[in-house]
Amino acid sequence: MRSCDVLIVGGGPAGSAAAWKLRREGVDVLVLDRERFPRLKLCAGWITPEVVRDLDMDLEAYPHRLLTFPRLRLHLGRLHVPVPCVQHSIRRFEFDAWLLERSGAPLEQHNVRQIAADAEGFVIDGAFRCRWLIGAGGTRCPVYRTLFRELNPRASELQIVTLEHEIQYDWQDSDCHLWFFDHGLPGYSWYVPKEHGWLNVGVGGIADRMKRGGQDIRQHWAHLTAMLEGGLAPGARYDPSGYSYYLRGRVDVVRRDNAFITGDAAGLATRDLGEGIGPAIRSGLRAAQAIVAGEPYRLEDVTGASVGSIARSMLGRATRASVFSGRRPRTPGGGPAHGLRHRDQ
Repeated sequence: MRSCDVLIVGGGPAGSAAAWKLRREGVDVLVLDRERFPRLKLCAGWITPEVVRDLDMDLEAYPHRLLTFPRLRLHLGRLHVPVPCVQHSIRRFEFDAWLLERSGAPLEQHNVRQIAADAEGFVIDGAFRCRWLIGAGGTRCPVYRTLFRELNPRASELQIVTLEHEIQYDWQDSDCHLWFFDHGLPGYSWYVPKEHGWLNVGVGGIADRMKRGGQDIRQHWAHLTAMLEGGLAPGARYDPSGYSYYLRGRVDVVRRDNAFITGDAAGLATRDLGEGIGPAIRSGLRAAQAIVAGEPYRLEDVTGASVGSIARSMLGRATRASVFSGRRPRTPGGGPAHGLRHRDQ
C-alpha cells in the first residue's frame, strides 16, 4: 500500500494549486486522477488577474497559448457594451497539464471508487493511505460523494447545463463576447478566442429553469451558432459536448476532520458568470494552507461573484491606461485584432 501525507483526488486547477503549495512546504503529496494528462477538458478557459496573482504566474514565461483581452463585449438585447478590463483566455488542455507539472507532485492514474476512514486517516481502494485527503475531482468527486454529500447537499436550482466546442478557427475578432439571456436563455452564451487560431463557443443556463420553461439547451446552441455564422465565425463547424456543474449556494461543510472539498466538488462556481477556475484555485490554496499552518479552512475570500473581479480589473486598467495606449497589438488569429498576447500588455 502506498502512503503519503496528503492525497489529492483530482488533478485539475484546485488539486494542482493545493499540490503546488503543499510541495513548496515540503509536504509528501500524491495526486490521483482517472485521466492521463494532458487531457481534454470542456471549459471556456477564461482566467482572471486574481488567478494569475494567486498562482504567482509569470505570463511571459507561460509556455502555452494565452490571450489577453483589454475589454469584454457584453450583449443584453439591443444593448451592446464594451467593458474595458483585463482578462485572459487559455486552453485547459494545456493549462491544467502545466499546472500539474509545475506543482512537482507525482500523479498516478487511478479512478477512485472507495474511501474508508480509520484512526490513522484514510484508505483509498485498499491501495493508498494518507493522513489528509483533499477532494478536487469536480462535480462527481468521490470525496464529496462519500464524505460530504449528506452534510452538504447540492441545490437542484443551482445546476448549470452547458454545450460547447473548442475548435481551430482563424478568428478575426479577438474580443471576448458574452450574450446574456439571449432568446430566453436563463444564462449566457460566449465567444472566447484563444491564441494562435483556437476558438471556444458555448451556451450555459440553469437546468431547472430551462426544464420548467420547456426549453432545450440544443435550441439555444442552434441560435448561437446561427448568429455566429452571420457574423463572428462564418464557416465554423462544430460538434458540441455538454457537461453540468453547480453554482455557489450554501456551502455549510467543506471540511470533515482531515478531509476537504474544493472547487466544483464543493460547488463554488460564481453565481453571476459561472466562473469555476478562480474559485477552484483559491479553495485549493486555502485547503493546503489549513494543512501546513494548522489554520481553519475558510472560504470567505473565495469569491461567489465574478463582477467584482471585472470591476477591480476595470479600475486597475484605468489607472494604467498609458500601458494600453499607443500600442499596436499582434494579430494572433489572422485579421484585425484587439486582443493582446501577454507580452504585449
